[in-house]
Amino acid sequence: MKRADASSARPAATGVRLRSIGRFSAPIYVAAAPGDTRRLFVVQRGGSVVVLRDGRRSGTFLRVATTTDGERGLLSVAFPPDYAQSGLVYAYSTAPSGDVRIDEFHAAPGVDRVDAGSRRRVLSISHPESNHNGGQLQFGPDGLLYAGIGDGGSEGDPHRHGQNLGVLYGKLLRIDPRASGSRPYTVPDSNPFVGRNGVRPEIYAYGLRNPWRFSFDRSTAAITIGDVGQEAIEEIDHEPGDGAAGVNFGWSAFEGRSRYNGGSAPGAVPPVIQHTHAAGWCSIVGGYVMRDASVPALLGRYVYGDLCQPRLYAARLRSHSASDRRLGLTVPELVSFGEDAAGHVYAVSLNGPVYRIDAR
Repeated sequence: MKRADASSARPAATGVRLRSIGRFSAPIYVAAAPGDTRRLFVVQRGGSVVVLRDGRRSGTFLRVATTTDGERGLLSVAFPPDYAQSGLVYAYSTAPSGDVRIDEFHAAPGVDRVDAGSRRRVLSISHPESNHNGGQLQFGPDGLLYAGIGDGGSEGDPHRHGQNLGVLYGKLLRIDPRASGSRPYTVPDSNPFVGRNGVRPEIYAYGLRNPWRFSFDRSTAAITIGDVGQEAIEEIDHEPGDGAAGVNFGWSAFEGRSRYNGGSAPGAVPPVIQHTHAAGWCSIVGGYVMRDASVPALLGRYVYGDLCQPRLYAARLRSHSASDRRLGLTVPELVSFGEDAAGHVYAVSLNGPVYRIDAR
């Protein structure tokens, strides 16, 4: 069973290119509302979201108060499946105090700006360290909101949060973010740890260090997580369909496939891809499985990269294995990928440029 490592990457793919869609102020994510093929939303780390309508800037969609100390900032937004009717949008950011927060906003359907007075706090997590904030929101195929939460920061998981099911740090959460009575959100009864004493029911999967970016395959519903490593190994985790429910990805008993702190990690599932710091990797950036029919060279392949080494990679993912290859494309200071409503995939550089991956 083959598992990809840096040394196993095959020669570069052909037939693809990067097309610039503009420069922005510290862009950090790209998103779109379901069914809306005219607009693209570019998240800027400093606290704003810029709207592109038919490829042209249409103004600022959203602003939040945040801090960019360390790894903090406005980190992502997500639109629910019924956005065209509800006008709701969710933002993941760090408060000026450093706390991780998920907020709900409302915009009239089709309007390029949220109602600033509509902000409602969904979830807040104390976070005294400036790193390992997580940062990704995605609505899954089930219509529920998933959030990747970092292990709380510092180095080496000093509080062993990754394997502690009693805290939200180092986890993938799944919630229904709509308010219900006095509750700011609800937990689905189908979550894997509902009803277990001492366990946070919001937890969907655990054993993660800093799941900076994760995504769902729009064709198969498989989930793929880019989990940033500690001192030696960066990893990609992959589970088909609903296979990630209750999965333990191993941190901090493991870093990648290697033992780390000597603790236990019951049933830990190893990554399908790992790359080493010795090979120039430092902070892996998870991407998307390409389902853009206009880029046939990459159909069905998972595109990803890293902050420190600029080459983009494409992988063929399987249930417990993967093989990958270089794309022959580079994005310095790569910080994120994004996907629009038509299935086009974008690569984001923290230096300012945002690119769409196109056929050559």
